[in-house]
Amino acid sequence: MRKRICFLVDSIFSVGGVQRVTAVIAKELAKGYDVTIVTFDNESDKNTLLFGLNEAPIQYRFFSYPSIGYLHNKICKAYSGLYQKYRFQSKFASNLYSYSSFPSTLRKALAEELKKGEYDIIIGVHAPLAGRLATIKPHLQKVRTIGWIHNSFDALFGEGFIYIGAARKRHYVYQFKKLNNVVLLSHHDANSYHEYDPLFKPTVIHNPLTLQPGALSTDHSNRFLAVGRFSRKHKGFDLLIKAFHIFCKKNNEWKLDIVGEGKEEELYRSLIEKYHLENRVFIHPFTNNIQEYYSRAQIYVLSSRWEGFGLVLVEAMAHGLPIVSSDLPTSKEIMGDFALYFKNGDINELAQRLEDATHLDWQKKSKEALEIAKRFDIKKIIEQWKQLIES
Repeated sequence: MRKRICFLVDSIFSVGGVQRVTAVIAKELAKGYDVTIVTFDNESDKNTLLFGLNEAPIQYRFFSYPSIGYLHNKICKAYSGLYQKYRFQSKFASNLYSYSSFPSTLRKALAEELKKGEYDIIIGVHAPLAGRLATIKPHLQKVRTIGWIHNSFDALFGEGFIYIGAARKRHYVYQFKKLNNVVLLSHHDANSYHEYDPLFKPTVIHNPLTLQPGALSTDHSNRFLAVGRFSRKHKGFDLLIKAFHIFCKKNNEWKLDIVGEGKEEELYRSLIEKYHLENRVFIHPFTNNIQEYYSRAQIYVLSSRWEGFGLVLVEAMAHGLPIVSSDLPTSKEIMGDFALYFKNGDINELAQRLEDATHLDWQKKSKEALEIAKRFDIKKIIEQWKQLIES
C-alpha cells in the first residue's frame, strides 16, 4: 500500500520560492506516494497550472481556522505577550506558550482536518506551521511529523530580523524537538541549531533546481540580473541599486535587470530616480518564463541580507552565469569559492565586485557554474527525501 503524505502549507497557489520548491518536491513524490496538499489558500485561488501542479495526481484540501471567543482570545494573548516580553526559558513555559499562541479551538480544528486524511507522514512547511504541527502532534497518534524549515537560523532568530525573533528561539527549539524529523536547507543552519542545543539533530536536504533551464547565457550582453520578492530588506535590492550607482560612475555600458514584485518596489523606483538610473536599471514583474532573463544576462547578483537557501543561485548557474554574492554562509555552502563575494551589506565592496565581474574569464566561470548546478538535480535531491520518508 502506498504511503500517504501530506504537505501542510500557508499557500501553494501563490508566487514564491517556497511554493515553487514545495510544488516540485510534491510532484516528484507523487510518482510513488499518495500526496495531498492542505493549504490555507482560498479555493477560488486554485490554479494547478502554476508550477505545473497539473502534471501530478496531487489532492488538495482548503482549510481555514474558525473564529474564537473574545475572552478566550484575550487570555491567550495576555500570556503570549508575557512570554515574549520576559523570555521564559523553561520547557513548561514554552508548552504553555504553544497553547496560548495557538488556542484550543484552532488546535482542534487543524487536528481534525489532518486526521481526516489518515496520512502516514505530515510535513509542516515553514517554521510557524512546523511549530503548530508539533503542538497538535499528540492528537495525530501514529502519524510521522516533519518540519521543513525554509528560513535560515539567523533570519529566524537574529535580533532585528522580521521573522520569529530571538525572544522565541528557545520556544521553537523545544517545539521542533517534538517532531519526528526536522529538515533544514544547509549544514550551516544544522550546526547553528546543534551549537544552541546539542540534543537537536535535524536532517539537511538542499533544495533542488526547480525549473527547466533555458538557453545558456553568453558573454556579451553587458547585463547584471537579480531576481526575488520585493519584501522588506530581505533581498537587498536597495543595496544593489546604490552599489550599481557607484559602479556606473566608472562604467557607461552595463545595465541591471531586477525581476520581482512586492511592497518595496516604490523604494527601488525612488532610488533609481534619485540616482538618475532610469536608462540603466530596469524593474520587471514576475514571469513564468524567468529563464528568458537568465539567458540574456551575463552576471547574476545576489545582494540578500539573509537566505535560507539561495535557489536563484542554482537557477543562474544552470544557465551558465557567473555570480556576485553577499558572503552568506548558505551562499558559500552552495558555491564554495566559485562566486565573487562581498561583505554582507557593504555597498562599496559590492560596487567593486560588480567591477571585478566585468573582467572575469567568463567562459571558464560559465563552465564551472554548469558543473556546480548539476549537484542540485531533482533526481539527486528527491532520493534524499525518499530515504527520509522510508527511514
